[in-house]
Amino acid sequence: MRKAEVKRKTAETDIYVELNIDGKGSYDIKTGIGFFDHMLSLFAKHGLFDLKVIAKGDLEVDTHHTVEDVGIVLGTAFLKASGDKKSIKRFSTFYVPMDEALVRVSLDISGRPYLYYDLPLKAERVGNFETETVEEFFRAFAYNFGITLHVELLHGVNTHHIVEASFKALGKALDEALKIDERIDGIPSTKGIL
Repeated sequence: MRKAEVKRKTAETDIYVELNIDGKGSYDIKTGIGFFDHMLSLFAKHGLFDLKVIAKGDLEVDTHHTVEDVGIVLGTAFLKASGDKKSIKRFSTFYVPMDEALVRVSLDISGRPYLYYDLPLKAERVGNFETETVEEFFRAFAYNFGITLHVELLHGVNTHHIVEASFKALGKALDEALKIDERIDGIPSTKGIL
């Protein structure tokens, strides 16, 4: 089983993540940020990951530290749980529509962290969640997992719909890229490592 448990405590946040890549989509998410909890729940459900996230952060300041640090710990958990990456499909692209919004997520579990982000969001907040932290989450996740990640809005205007489609698409794309394909002998790279 590809599982990981990661803890990280700083002066700003205290975060615990438990992950099973080969799960069934069960989740227990508590970050103190309602909309973010909803997004991480959708990510787990549609990615079929079993995921527990317990985060305490300096929400009296804003949501930035909590959201970014959850991205750091979650990315680290995926890196740890994915192990040697033998026989994984490695690449994936998923389109997710939500009403008027259509988001595309493409990724490569490459060992080379990179984020291309193009989600123009009109609303500054959804509930107590600051929408500029969406990019910070994706960057922290991609860089700590060591993946190339492209997140793009093809069309749409509703901020809630756009962000939700992006988290669902990330879950679906990761599920596909992390699938084991028995036809792939060893590491899926001519370099021999990822």
